[in-house]
Amino acid sequence: MNTDTKSALLDSAEHAARSRGIDGFSYADLATAVGIRKASIHYHFPSKADLSAALMDRYHQSVEAACVEIDHEHSRGGARLAAVIAFYRAALNDGQTLCLCVSFIMGWESLHPPVHAKIDSFRAMMLDWLTATFTRGLADGSIRAVEDPSAEAHAALAMLEGAQIAARACADPARFDQSVRLLLARCDR
Repeated sequence: MNTDTKSALLDSAEHAARSRGIDGFSYADLATAVGIRKASIHYHFPSKADLSAALMDRYHQSVEAACVEIDHEHSRGGARLAAVIAFYRAALNDGQTLCLCVSFIMGWESLHPPVHAKIDSFRAMMLDWLTATFTRGLADGSIRAVEDPSAEAHAALAMLEGAQIAARACADPARFDQSVRLLLARCDR
């Protein structure tokens, strides 16, 4: 199987997981979507646990790169926070999907411990980035009322994840906007 087919499988699986959850699709669904035999999927991903781990690795790298890009595009903490809020909102695709990490958390019991560890690693990366963002926002005055950057990071990540769930539950991105409105209002961009 070539790299293009593997990428197509990962793309299809990520879309399915983000829109229907980890239990909402099968290898047969992926085979149909990509136009290959089911046995061909098992060549690269012997089990759904292997596929889930590969998805989480790829997602982690992608979001980490997005955070680096945000850092390069915005010098102020408030602008960085506003940009990551916009990133999480865009992941909703008009209320039809969740970010992969939130989707996987929703199906936690179906995931194997190595995937749990990858989710924990992803969330730790996001918490570190958010802590640095709140620290910068405190230092440059672009995020109001910051007392503890680490506590702010934990609250912000929980808010972003919860706002996605609220929006997805109603297929209405306005629910996301309502949930993050006060956080966004604290940002001077």
